Amino acid sequence: MNQIKRIMAIDPWQIKSDTLEIEDRRLQESLTAIGNGYMGMRGNFAETYSGDMHQGFYLAGVWYPDKTRVGWWKNGYPEYFGKAINALNIAKIKLVIDGAEVDLATESISDFNISLDMAKGTLSYTYVVRGVKVSAERFFSVDILELAVFAFMFESVDGKDHKIQIDAIIDADVKNEDANYDEQFWNILDKGQTNNGSYIATQTIENPFGVDQFTIVASQTFAGNFEAVGQTTAEKAIINRFEKTVTAGDILIFEKRVIVTTSRDYADLAAVKVGNQAIVEKSVQMQDYNSLYQAQVTAWAKRWDIADVVIEGSDEAQQGIRFNLFQLFSTYYGEDERLNIGPKGFTGEKYGGATYWDTEAYAVPLYLSLADEKVTKNLLKYRRQQLPQAQHNARQQGLKGALYPMVTFTGVECHNEWEITFEEIHRNGAIPYAIYNYTNYTGDETYLAHEGLDVLVEVARFWADRVHYSARNDKYMIHGVTGPNEYENNINNNWYTNTLAAWVLRYTAESLAKHSRADLNVTADELAKWSEIVGKMYYPFDEKEGVFVQHDGFMDKDLRPVSALDASDLPLNQNWSWDKILRSPFIKQADVLQGIYFFGNQFSLEEKRRNFDFYEPMTVHESSLSPSIHAILAAELGKEAKAVEMYGRTARLDLDNYNNDTEDGLHITSMTGSWLAIVQGFAQMKTWDGKLSFAPFLPRDWTGYTFHINYRGRLLKIEVAENVTVSLLSGDALTLEVYGQSVELTSNYTVKVGG
Repeated sequence: MNQIKRIMAIDPWQIKSDTLEIEDRRLQESLTAIGNGYMGMRGNFAETYSGDMHQGFYLAGVWYPDKTRVGWWKNGYPEYFGKAINALNIAKIKLVIDGAEVDLATESISDFNISLDMAKGTLSYTYVVRGVKVSAERFFSVDILELAVFAFMFESVDGKDHKIQIDAIIDADVKNEDANYDEQFWNILDKGQTNNGSYIATQTIENPFGVDQFTIVASQTFAGNFEAVGQTTAEKAIINRFEKTVTAGDILIFEKRVIVTTSRDYADLAAVKVGNQAIVEKSVQMQDYNSLYQAQVTAWAKRWDIADVVIEGSDEAQQGIRFNLFQLFSTYYGEDERLNIGPKGFTGEKYGGATYWDTEAYAVPLYLSLADEKVTKNLLKYRRQQLPQAQHNARQQGLKGALYPMVTFTGVECHNEWEITFEEIHRNGAIPYAIYNYTNYTGDETYLAHEGLDVLVEVARFWADRVHYSARNDKYMIHGVTGPNEYENNINNNWYTNTLAAWVLRYTAESLAKHSRADLNVTADELAKWSEIVGKMYYPFDEKEGVFVQHDGFMDKDLRPVSALDASDLPLNQNWSWDKILRSPFIKQADVLQGIYFFGNQFSLEEKRRNFDFYEPMTVHESSLSPSIHAILAAELGKEAKAVEMYGRTARLDLDNYNNDTEDGLHITSMTGSWLAIVQGFAQMKTWDGKLSFAPFLPRDWTGYTFHINYRGRLLKIEVAENVTVSLLSGDALTLEVYGQSVELTSNYTVKVGG
């Protein structure tokens, strides 16, 4: 197993440390990132920090189309690589004490503490420097999404007077780190001073692809008991200066409020500026810090009322699930149907793009249970709105129908690795699966009958064109693909991809039979062709092992378990050449097992057991998406120790830096995995054929766990300890199964664990 690296203390509600991590500052910044769905930033200090760090502030839906860079251009390549871009440094201050600037990378400081409070959505840190205690607190408001608040408090702790000077800055002189060669993407349009602060307007640089440029206006206003002594502007920054002397027994307070508006919501620069000022005047200036803070606390408390998973007996497990839920909801809470869930959220630039198939495969089940139905419907609408672009992607490959992208902001594929762009087409099954999942979970068929069928038919047409008929075998096959296991490229007949393609064709035909849509022009011949493909799809299978074969040729490899590797080999992607990885039998993430998870009601327990026992020992889990699927299947198979192990890995993937890459940013979309592992794994919640069921077990080191779900207009509470109690908190009576027994739930039902 990979060595974990834990730099933050275990606490049920906080991510905290009393050490300023100089060597691991980037990791600490990732772990203390905050956001509100509209914007967010890494846990950078506001004060000067000259050491190694990754300053990053990001705005949802704001990006840049950078020229695709490949060694050799091929027909069908995307024209550009869409990138999340670092927008501004809105937190920045220059702190001067007694005439000398404070640099936290070089300063001799004491009593350092940093804490991310997940219950309230606040980040705070304190330290003592030159006889002054500095306390900082910030939050990105979930009540006023355009608002970020940065508050500071200063106390003399050595009995002396100290002159404090603060330069409050918004700095547009920022660069990107990931795959951009330290490029800068912003021009300055305007900057100036206001009665109580200043503003700066920036715009993304021109691009040759016809993609709209984004305009940003950021303004800062101030509160507290400092005296304003000057306003200046630099070439790419605005600066407001404040001074005050802190005396023994006194406390100085400085508060910086930043409002950020963008051209995503306003027509032009003038409108963006007017909108910004309106928010300042109507929503921010009229409130004191306490009222803004209390609105934040109340909003997060409302989210936690439903979403919280309470674990008794393990603070380590408790911290993991709350951290993941906190970061997910800091990234996306469904307010804007133009947005999706980026793989790094507001914590870094790696991977590019606004969305992957992770959303449909991993995030949709969580949001169905923990948020209003409209949140998931917004995720579905995001894809429906981009159907024309998906059709364009298919044409780029010379194919019919629609091919949804692996990486995108607009719906047009914008990833620049051939094995992803051309071959990882299984993502085109995850989008239809999300439509099925929504329909099956909610019982609402209206979306399926309208926007859903628009998507299903075009995706089905893609699959019908992408397969080929093998006359020698009298089978339909799919060659030249990459499955979920990205440690295999350009392989033939990936079992998962073939299974998903056939399912899409069958589900689309069944949905058309239920909801006739003459406007989609699906002919009888077309339906007959789909049926023929489904009936003759090739599924590689090994009779000796009794398992579905990941792809043609896989069984010819030197099949070995991960336990045969030396610890120094892991993670493979950081120690082996790509050639060596591709030739090895080692699996990055669930592949065959991903399909068994998706379609769990189609396979017997014995089939699941054989495939799990065969594939899991060869899986290195170097994709953040992998552990949760294995946890769920292990739990169903009664492999409790493995299920708990995999829960720990998915719940604490970033907190313990399992894959040695968290310094680049958090693995946001995979954070759903910890919730899935508990709810669909430990509690065995299933919703096959619109029937809700549970069969919970209690991990040996836990004394209990509790969670809520929304289901078809009801709110349920599930408590697991010595007994299992399912309570109906709101909504009509519901028939469900607990350990295979039918229950008519009108208030609560209790049964001993195990039935």
